[in-house]
Amino acid sequence: MSRWLNALLVDHALLRIPWRNWGVVEHGRLYRSNHPLPWQLEQAVRRFGIRSVINLRGQRAGCGADSLGREAAAALGLAHADQPFESRGAPHKERLRRLIHLYRSLPEPILIHCKSGADRTGLAAGVWRLIEGQGAARAAEELSLRYGHVAAAKTGILDAFFAAYAEAEARGLSFEEWLSREYDEQALRAAFRPRPVASWFTDKVLRRE
Repeated sequence: MSRWLNALLVDHALLRIPWRNWGVVEHGRLYRSNHPLPWQLEQAVRRFGIRSVINLRGQRAGCGADSLGREAAAALGLAHADQPFESRGAPHKERLRRLIHLYRSLPEPILIHCKSGADRTGLAAGVWRLIEGQGAARAAEELSLRYGHVAAAKTGILDAFFAAYAEAEARGLSFEEWLSREYDEQALRAAFRPRPVASWFTDKVLRRE
């Protein structure tokens, strides 16, 4: 199967042609979307001056959209970095630290994307807001139904992550202090309880990664 057929049919990029799930996190600095096809990435460069891409899916062998996206980024002269996250798991501390490093080291404006732009992209956008000092409540807004995020499903563990920091924020801890001193992935995972029907919808109907 060609890369294009794989991207359009297997990776569901056909749905991402009319539905870009585009969002502005901060004008001129950070933008978010679902996984862009080559011409969509070119349009983003032309319209918004994108200079870097952070792929929150990570490198995926045999995925046409991944291969095409990397090729397009290279042709456009963009910096391209992989920082994979899970949409249904407690965010890994070291991956969060590396994301923060990427935000501070890559040329701006940056485009972040996962597959659908709903869950992992919302997490990463929220982390940006936290390191910019905008607070847990503002960060949590990036995980929105407007982008297709379902808080009641297994993906709601990402909302629980921001809620956990909100408690520390009320005690005066910065996000990076909390991440270093108190954040407990296992405790977050053990405490979170998704709703079965919502999880079935995101897993079986929406077929989220």
